[in-house]
Amino acid sequence: MTPHFILGLCALALGQVAGAAPSLTPRASGDLGTWLSSEATTSLSNILNNIGSDGEWARGAKAGVIVASPSTADPDYFYTWTRDSGLVMKTVIDLFINGDSSVLSTIEQYIDSQAVIQGISNPSGDLSSGGLGEPKFNADETAFTGSWGRPQRDGPALRATALISFGEWLIGRFSHGENGYTDLASGIVWPIVRNDLSYVAQYWNQTGFDLWEEVQGSSFFTIAVQHRALVEGSRFAAQVDASCPYCDSQAPQILCFLQSFWTGEYILANFGGGRTGKDANTLLGSIHTFDPEAGCDDSSFQPCSARALANHKVVTDSFRSVYSLNSGIAAGKAVAVGRYPEDSYYNGNPWFLCTLAAAEQLYDAIYQWDQLGSLTITDVSLAFFQDLYSSAKTGTYESDSSAYADIVDAVKQYADGFVGIVEQYASSNGSMSEQYSKSDGSQLSARDLTWSYAALLTANMRRNSVVPAPWGETSATSVPSSCIATSATGTYSSVATSSWPSTLTSGSGATTTRITTTETPATATTTTSTTSTSCTTPTSVAVTFDLTAPTTYGQNIKLSGSIDQLGSWDTSDAIALSADKYTSSNPLWYVTVNLPAGAKFEYKYVRVDGDSVAWESDPNRSYTVPAGCGTSTAVEEDTWQ
Repeated sequence: MTPHFILGLCALALGQVAGAAPSLTPRASGDLGTWLSSEATTSLSNILNNIGSDGEWARGAKAGVIVASPSTADPDYFYTWTRDSGLVMKTVIDLFINGDSSVLSTIEQYIDSQAVIQGISNPSGDLSSGGLGEPKFNADETAFTGSWGRPQRDGPALRATALISFGEWLIGRFSHGENGYTDLASGIVWPIVRNDLSYVAQYWNQTGFDLWEEVQGSSFFTIAVQHRALVEGSRFAAQVDASCPYCDSQAPQILCFLQSFWTGEYILANFGGGRTGKDANTLLGSIHTFDPEAGCDDSSFQPCSARALANHKVVTDSFRSVYSLNSGIAAGKAVAVGRYPEDSYYNGNPWFLCTLAAAEQLYDAIYQWDQLGSLTITDVSLAFFQDLYSSAKTGTYESDSSAYADIVDAVKQYADGFVGIVEQYASSNGSMSEQYSKSDGSQLSARDLTWSYAALLTANMRRNSVVPAPWGETSATSVPSSCIATSATGTYSSVATSSWPSTLTSGSGATTTRITTTETPATATTTTSTTSTSCTTPTSVAVTFDLTAPTTYGQNIKLSGSIDQLGSWDTSDAIALSADKYTSSNPLWYVTVNLPAGAKFEYKYVRVDGDSVAWESDPNRSYTVPAGCGTSTAVEEDTWQ
């Protein structure tokens, strides 16, 4: 199969005038776990601030519309991008599935807004003639008609992935029984998803602009997420008693074409553009097609695969010499990461989301190794491992070996280093823009970028071993012996929703939404049905540990335990508690940690005074994380023993 035809290069010029936003004070570095816990709360709040119509920074946006940033000048990002919105909403839906029911109405409004946006005629076409590839829309759900890099073919795939995850929750995939909302999944979610899958199947083999909206050609990120969408789309279709033959016919060919991006040393980000192709596009492609049930599969560039790890080294190393911020930092130590080393937008700087992607891929890899019970070093990945563990040699390291523990610990410290850079340059109130200066770390370009906050949340979840649902990678790894440049035609339908149930999680019965679907070329039909409700069974729970422990000035308290999230009894990886509510009459130390629902473990507190570490008295404490329906938080109250 030959690469897509390269049609040229188009720079993003409109609405993007170089210049810095007012300088924000970098946050002083402290305990990473404590900062992440706080920053995760801030990030979700700021995401919601950027969603209409109730969002504080999204005034004028329609309900459910996600704006990229509140910035309206230098640059103007007050639009809704299909790609960015799909990635952000997938994060919000994952939080919901893990027990945060407060975001349910936001998810419902987003789905309603996408039903509208899919039907808007725009410069790329209408619903059934290419319009789903339109990159962005005005926040009031009208077409943006100015010049732009169009079409962009990743948006429909990413929106489908987000909606499929919610649709599968509706039909009960994440609970012990049926949620009772199959009619909602088939009546509302599936028609929107079907439109996007139809677009992917029809247009995947045509060129478009990459996720940075600059290179017209074929993009690794786009092809990777298109493959995932068709694979999980076929499964979802079967779950709602439908079918997606165009998913089944095209997914293997997309996977076949995906192999052509591997150069032998790294993943080529784009066919087209005239650059080296070393690009964070490829890190993002790996983490957004991560399947927690997959092994280290090279064909889909899973995060722990030899190809993805080799690529991680090449991409991150490419920024070591182009940013003065990275001056003198040796290979194997975290650096600020941008889009690609030749970048000139705002003079070319690191991006928060790119730096976080470098961390997230490594957290994903650790999870996959732990699930497999081993890690394998090949000739392809050897250089990556040798940067972190000088004794690394090719071969397989079993999880019960000291070498495995040392390697995984080195990889985790490396990943934490990238997050530590983000901590250093996020503002004191947790705000993150799009970029931070390559020379002094001050924030640049669009303020409060929604995608930056979503990237923080997903990196934090993966660090805590909270992973997304598998999408079916293990059943979609067979690469055809020969690639065929083909496409398939699906079904497009205009979709209009009228209402959602009053609640989906209260445990009481409710009447479902009524939906009107007009298929092409079929006539309109109307469906009304009644369902029962169910509550969310989380995969993780935010457990707050409250400890009463008198201390003296300079002493700190940490939490250590038998599971990875609590450092596996290694005090250097223990979780620091906060004393900001400490008083002489109430010597309270506390911390909130996201832990797997149902996990059983032992733990103790340690008092740290300079280099001195003192454990509290025996016996070890024991705890079981709640796993009940609707349980998203828990509190454990202890007194120093």
